[in-house]
Amino acid sequence: MIVHRTPPPFRISPSASPSHSTPKPFLFPPIPSPITFPGLPLRCVSTAAARSDVAVDTFTEKSGYLFELTSSEAGSLREYDVSKISSIYRRRPLTLLRRLFQIGSTFGLWIGLRYLDGLMDRSDQMFEVRAEELRKILVELGPAYVKVAQAVSSRPDLIPPSYLEELSLLQDRIAPFSTDIAFNTIEQELKSPLDELFTEISPEPVAAASLGQVYQARLRRGGKVVAVKVQRPGVQAAISLDILILRFFAGLFRRFRNLNTDLQAVIDEWASSLFREMDYENEAQNGAKFRQLYGGIQDVKVPEMYMEYTTQRVLTMEWIKGQKLSEVQDLYLVEVGVYCSFNQLLEYGFYHADPHPGNLLRTYDGKLAYLDFGMMGEFKQELRDGFIEACLHLVNRDYVSLAKDFITLGLLPPTADKEAVTKALTSVFQNAVAKGVRNISFGDLLGDLGVTMYKFKFRIPSYFSLVIRSLAVLEGIAISSNPKYKVLGSTYPWIAKKVLSDSSPKLRSSLQELLYEDGTFRIDRLESLLTESFRAKTEKAALVKTEDDRNYKVVIKQVLSFTLTEKGTFVRDIILEEFAKGLDALGLVTVDSISSVAASNLPFQGPHSSFLTDEDRKNLRILRRLSSLMSGSISSEIPSMGYRRPQSEGSVALDQLSSVQKIAPLVSAISELPPEAHQQLVRLPGDLAGRLCSRVVARTIRRIFS
Repeated sequence: MIVHRTPPPFRISPSASPSHSTPKPFLFPPIPSPITFPGLPLRCVSTAAARSDVAVDTFTEKSGYLFELTSSEAGSLREYDVSKISSIYRRRPLTLLRRLFQIGSTFGLWIGLRYLDGLMDRSDQMFEVRAEELRKILVELGPAYVKVAQAVSSRPDLIPPSYLEELSLLQDRIAPFSTDIAFNTIEQELKSPLDELFTEISPEPVAAASLGQVYQARLRRGGKVVAVKVQRPGVQAAISLDILILRFFAGLFRRFRNLNTDLQAVIDEWASSLFREMDYENEAQNGAKFRQLYGGIQDVKVPEMYMEYTTQRVLTMEWIKGQKLSEVQDLYLVEVGVYCSFNQLLEYGFYHADPHPGNLLRTYDGKLAYLDFGMMGEFKQELRDGFIEACLHLVNRDYVSLAKDFITLGLLPPTADKEAVTKALTSVFQNAVAKGVRNISFGDLLGDLGVTMYKFKFRIPSYFSLVIRSLAVLEGIAISSNPKYKVLGSTYPWIAKKVLSDSSPKLRSSLQELLYEDGTFRIDRLESLLTESFRAKTEKAALVKTEDDRNYKVVIKQVLSFTLTEKGTFVRDIILEEFAKGLDALGLVTVDSISSVAASNLPFQGPHSSFLTDEDRKNLRILRRLSSLMSGSISSEIPSMGYRRPQSEGSVALDQLSSVQKIAPLVSAISELPPEAHQQLVRLPGDLAGRLCSRVVARTIRRIFS
């Protein structure tokens, strides 16, 4: 609520109101959605302007004693340092004890009431009441607990609806602190009076969060409408003590349960990211980098950062209007978010580690907007490759390689019993994977993996907790609009596309190992990868299934468009090599058939022995599958590799190659390819002929000297 009062005379610069001595209130267009910072009357202000007296927020009222640090102590908390924090509170044992008593008594009372509800058989009736009480407790205890609750509130598959509804309020409806303090902070940090910085600014915050609150303003220079975020006073002191306490209990819990995971290291990683989040200069730099890397993605909006109006405690950024993504039924933007997350995690390794619903908006022009860049993560290249390999091996049920991937990712020690781990992973994942990649639930995988992680003493690397949280939160947001949504199923097409097209030696080696099992070409795996990679689209039309999804011409064009590009060079070489093997085998079949017919016409017939090998027969079957692939008929079933001979070895392949019905769509698709693809296509016959000649010469030499 805005407290209206008669203000003293304003001190206005000439540029603010050239034709009037007293400025008129400025009204931004109202924004209907509650998350979108509803339009408030804005007025020109100055340091002399009267500021409303806001009641002390609950956190300050209940936990204000945490702020009582000296200036030198507060200054030392700019970066997370356990030794400095311990040093400060070692000299303040009473503050530490008081905080422990407050946390214990507050949660203890709530747990006691829940226990009484159970004894009195009124748990269901009091469920919503206790949920509201828990939210208020978290607000009273401060930002550290609010941050934990925000992460949990994004998982509707884990949290009961009543608690989910209450905890979701922590994302954008936390009580603000005094505007008077906020305006003074802006002036002190930016070293200028408000009326020299802005022509208008809202008299009250338009949103408040655990670490700060936001005002809507218009810059005096340039006239841009901006969001000005001001940090909540004393927040470093409060969070540092709570982290110290959590860290202590994490160490006790690890020793008590004999866990292999270093829980204190996990808390340290989370705390480091939280301290970086409290540095608004760091957040602005993160936002600028995020905008540079991902702002060009179709239908992704990243606000501009105004570095000259930003300090450690004040952040100024472009104003974004929109609605919570979780409050609108927009499956297209969910897919855009999945694609953007894929780029964050697996392309560049710089990812948004706090994508709760309050930080993801649907703008009024239909774009996905990202906000709040304080908590970001870095995913190193070797870990990105390891994650991709793990996904490939999981989908293709290669649990032996998956066990090795877990070692690469740091989840298992190198000394782990790989055979035992492989058996355990097979029992954990085989049912989930049997449903198909598009039906694999990321949350279910983590749940199923829990027992195995405990048994084999899996370690949770500090980086991994943020990556898992980022993916889990994204799936949680999607589930709220589509209960059947699977983030891994939507991400895998992009993984498949990257594996097929990436020039990284490690990923090319992984692709080679995946496609060749014990020296045998697994064309079914190539078909699966190609099929999934063709689903890697963010266009709105791609979300609507049509009859063209299985149209031969469309599939042929997709295959050719990929294999004839520079990114498809590696896959093209594999296909050409397998085609050469198949044509070589087809030639042998032809010679064998002619020899057989000729021998049958001789007056004295001897036994005819075929000189085809089992490898030649396999190559013929692969040739048939490749012909089907190039004619747009991609099989969705894994074929049997057993050999059957209902007819001559070459007849099926010849039928496939000579079928006019199959060739017609191929010719039509070729005519629609771009000129650069035609140039590459012209070179293919010569390349294929060269490979075929090499095989024929090599085989002839082997047989001469064998």
